[in-house]
Amino acid sequence: MSTLTILIVTVFVIGYLCIALESVTKIDKAAIALLMCVFCWTLLMMGPGAYYPEVAADGVLHHIAEVIEHHLGDAAGTLFFLMGAMTIVEIVDTNGGFNFVRDALKTRSKRKLMWRMAFMTFFLSAILDNLTTSIVMIMVLRKLVQNRNDRMIYAALVIISANSGGAFSPIGDVTTIMLWIKGVITTQGVLTEIFIPSLVSMLVPAFILQYSLKGQFDKTENLPTAEVSSFTKAQRNIIFWLGVGGLVFVPIFKTLTHLPPFMGILLVLGVLWTTTEIFYYNMDEDCTMCNRISKILTKIDLATIMFFLGILMAVAVLQEIGVLAALGEGLNEAFSGNYYVINGLIGVLSSIVDNVPLVAGCMGMYPVTPDGAMAIDGIFWQLLAYCAGVGGSMLIIGSAAGVVVMGLEKITFGWYMKKITWIVFVGYMAGILSYWLEKTFLF
Repeated sequence: MSTLTILIVTVFVIGYLCIALESVTKIDKAAIALLMCVFCWTLLMMGPGAYYPEVAADGVLHHIAEVIEHHLGDAAGTLFFLMGAMTIVEIVDTNGGFNFVRDALKTRSKRKLMWRMAFMTFFLSAILDNLTTSIVMIMVLRKLVQNRNDRMIYAALVIISANSGGAFSPIGDVTTIMLWIKGVITTQGVLTEIFIPSLVSMLVPAFILQYSLKGQFDKTENLPTAEVSSFTKAQRNIIFWLGVGGLVFVPIFKTLTHLPPFMGILLVLGVLWTTTEIFYYNMDEDCTMCNRISKILTKIDLATIMFFLGILMAVAVLQEIGVLAALGEGLNEAFSGNYYVINGLIGVLSSIVDNVPLVAGCMGMYPVTPDGAMAIDGIFWQLLAYCAGVGGSMLIIGSAAGVVVMGLEKITFGWYMKKITWIVFVGYMAGILSYWLEKTFLF
């Protein structure tokens, strides 16, 4: 390994550690990811001849520019998909489309609320995404559960259910979106073969956690209140079904047209945008401007988009210099090609560090093959989708959903690790076992 390669890897590792320790450094991980991206590519430009010996010396800089544009094009597809999906969900939420969630959860029984919440979070996260679903569910829980100790249990289950639900859907988690857009997993393959393991990984922890909740709520609790909206109930329902139904339609659109997934998202966003403009047409401008999509766009979390851009482009450097391919070969040799062990370890790692760069790295480490475990919808890629998504629940900092809930509910790292981590691990292993049983006896 050359000195320049060691320098690039060192910069990446330092940046990775800073991202993982964001709660300690207090520096936004998006800033670190962008710096890591620029530094890695700058170092590569200092000695490009070592990595592209087949390219003539006078054309190597032009070649690298083309390489950067290629990787940027791949990353842009993911970023535009995320931006469109985030905007659609924000439109539905801003206009009262999620009021039904609160009404559906209402019950006096603490355990009934837990099970209703677990299943609703699980299936909603498969349609929306685990991050957005976590935010919606925590906002609803704040209105239904006033006791902080109880709400922390519910909040932990929100994290578990959201990550498990996101793992079996091509649009439910950033990592599954990345794998789906890359083409290594398909909608049918993930829905049919990852659904049961994901469901098991939610049911087992929920069954254990239910014993922490006993009795009923006081009469003053669990009473949802109506929220004010500029739209009628019929208009809110139209916006909800256009938004959520549109997200479900995106994989179908990709199958029918063979266009990139972000084109389907842009179609849904355009239809939803036009519909809300029609609804606002006869309303007083002063009372509608705050909810128009041109204003809603300013609420989109661009820091998250910048983080993904930095991470994906930084990982691309490691792919270019051959580090990821070498690491993949090393793991195969160390574990004799046992993809259950390899992906199981990746899932545990995803609870310590962000699963986005882990999955991005794996896509660069392992090539897609015509058949076998590395084929499209092969064991390796499906297990990677499951393990990277569900494994992030083991620590509260291991997923975007966990970090958001941690901030909203002020849950400490220590409390979650002591009370929840072992429960998640049991469910995680049960899910892997159920996948092995599926592949051995069913598929």
